[in-house]
Amino acid sequence: MPPIFEIAHKACAGRIGRLETRHGIIETPTIMPVVNPNIQTIKPSELRKFGAEIIITNSYIIYRKPELRERARSEGLHSLLGFDGPIMTDSGSYQLSVYGEVEVNNAEIVQFQQEIGSDIGVPLDIPTPPDVSRQRAETELEITIQRAKEALGLKKDMLLAAPVQGSTFSDLREQAAHRLGEADFDIYPLGAVVPLMESYRYSDLVDVIVASKKGLPSSAPVHLFGAGHPMMFSLAVALGCDLFDSASYALYAKEGRYMTVRGTYHLNELQYLPCSCPVCTSHDAGELIKSEKREELLARHNLYVTFAEIREVRQAIKEGSLWELVEQRGRAHPQLLNGLKRALHYSDWIEQFQPVSNSTFFYSGPESALRPEVVRYRKKLKNLKLDGRVLIRTHRLDNEDEFDWVLDFKHPFGPYPLELKETYPFNAEVTDKPDYESLTIALQNTLELIELNPGARFTFVYDTEHLLMEKIVQKAELIKVRS
Repeated sequence: MPPIFEIAHKACAGRIGRLETRHGIIETPTIMPVVNPNIQTIKPSELRKFGAEIIITNSYIIYRKPELRERARSEGLHSLLGFDGPIMTDSGSYQLSVYGEVEVNNAEIVQFQQEIGSDIGVPLDIPTPPDVSRQRAETELEITIQRAKEALGLKKDMLLAAPVQGSTFSDLREQAAHRLGEADFDIYPLGAVVPLMESYRYSDLVDVIVASKKGLPSSAPVHLFGAGHPMMFSLAVALGCDLFDSASYALYAKEGRYMTVRGTYHLNELQYLPCSCPVCTSHDAGELIKSEKREELLARHNLYVTFAEIREVRQAIKEGSLWELVEQRGRAHPQLLNGLKRALHYSDWIEQFQPVSNSTFFYSGPESALRPEVVRYRKKLKNLKLDGRVLIRTHRLDNEDEFDWVLDFKHPFGPYPLELKETYPFNAEVTDKPDYESLTIALQNTLELIELNPGARFTFVYDTEHLLMEKIVQKAELIKVRS
């Protein structure tokens, strides 16, 4: 059987992929707008013009309402909602987490999703919230895995998603992902993460994503449940998430909230509309506030912004600038920046997915000093076998022909062979004056290279001060030049 998910382009742990369903192929990363069968701010048939290739709805809401249930069974889900593309259905797990029980069991809701023609179905998993006891997390995780395997036995022609649970216990997330990844599931949602995003716990969210990804096959499509704010798409994609879903576009609109990639504004606080979507170019802030269609117009704006960011992320993957986008978006909120910094703790893990060749490395701040490309270069220092006289330079010398080796020095990498000057990542666009973090990494790499080649005699031409110079002077001749 051919794979349902094919990866076309990569950047960091992110990728552009093609996910095959019965109602068409969708390109990832993408977001699935949540459609409420009872209340539709925007008709599903209109969602394609915003960029939606796939939507998600709640099969339990349909199931528990007799009129909707019978229509879905007789007409089919796509006819019921008026959407001709792929549709994913949730199982009622959210209602289970809120109300403690639902009026259906796992087998019934899985079979119902198949009966009504869902393209991607989900078992009735237990979404264990953050910060519960380990005993509760383990108990509920076992139930989730049992239900997922039960659903697998009922599977026919519908793609089946296996939610990865485990609360905020990274080891449980990784174990669950590994156990489910060994079975024949099609998509792997990361569940119960909405409370982390609602409380801006992006560092913990990063831990959950990475732990789950470590346990899953690298080729498996991953869905981050309930992630719908555009400011965090780039970070989640860089860590390997392919699908997102959210009702935020409609819920925020109902509350008068206006989305941007820099965060969310209350419409009443805006004097100007910082967007060029059709809604914002045909209304000013005052008109939008007073409009009788304010909720619908805000929902439309929120969708335009959401899908614009999805396209921005895809373009960044294609051109190899995803991490630069992550760093830019990471400054939208202090807690999102914390998430970026936590992601850098996993640079070693990300590095295994990052393509070796790229366009240009852009240094955009201290976080760039710990990027996967920098981690990769440090691992390769051992391949530089040097002897005789070695010059490491930040400026040219008149007597360079007296040296057996001449290496350029560039932060955040440190010394590298001149022959690599025009190749990635040494073609980096960097600041004229290095920040402390960047210079620290570069000088640490310099020390390591010197220590790896004890038979060589090193001369280091430098133009800046740093505490590590006290160690380098013990191992190399220093020549200070004016910067």
